[in-house]
Amino acid sequence: MKFGVIVFPGSNCDHDAYHVISKHVGQPVDFIWHRDTSLSSYDAVIIPGGFSYGDYLRAGALARFSPVMNSVKKFAQSGRFVLGICNGFQILCEAGLLPGALIRNRDLHFICEHIFVRVEIADTAFTNELERGSVLRLPIAHAEGNYICDDDTFAALKREDRIIVRYCDKDGGVTDVANPNGSRDNIAGICNHERNVLGLMPHPERACEDLLGSSDGRGIFRSLAATLAAVA
Repeated sequence: MKFGVIVFPGSNCDHDAYHVISKHVGQPVDFIWHRDTSLSSYDAVIIPGGFSYGDYLRAGALARFSPVMNSVKKFAQSGRFVLGICNGFQILCEAGLLPGALIRNRDLHFICEHIFVRVEIADTAFTNELERGSVLRLPIAHAEGNYICDDDTFAALKREDRIIVRYCDKDGGVTDVANPNGSRDNIAGICNHERNVLGLMPHPERACEDLLGSSDGRGIFRSLAATLAAVA
């Protein structure tokens, strides 16, 4: 199996993602410059966090037009796996690979802290090494993490079990107090209908070593690696 980490101007979590795949998952990984268009040698692609193009227009709005994104769309349509983290989540929404949008946080401030999320669905390519209902301690770092969608989209997300993780307190309680940015229904991560594209606002790649305060994010990457091994 082989992973690719896409690098946009302004990406700043690309090396974190690369480190996790190479050191903790132990699999081959390449950086993919945003002008590159060939993804044929990869089994999974990570769109990392950061501030692509400086977020000057709207988070992810310019990155969606990068040459690589047409290839990412075809990559996802072929059934291969895409993980977008923070700015990557925003880019996936802007590109139409995930529904809804991510807007300014409820309090209009940039948030950088550790929070808790509850695993809602454990039978996906990204969560099969985790247990449903388990609570993960992960960091967030965003100004536009407030997930919104229309009522029809929200109903579909719930009906199709596509809400993968939700913000919660340390005991797993999903409350408004535990919602750091005002996201609808405490949504912290969703997948597409086919479940091969996942967008996460928290940063699991920053929580893979106890030295950094948590290793809870490691299960997401190990789940994806296990899925790719099973497919192979």
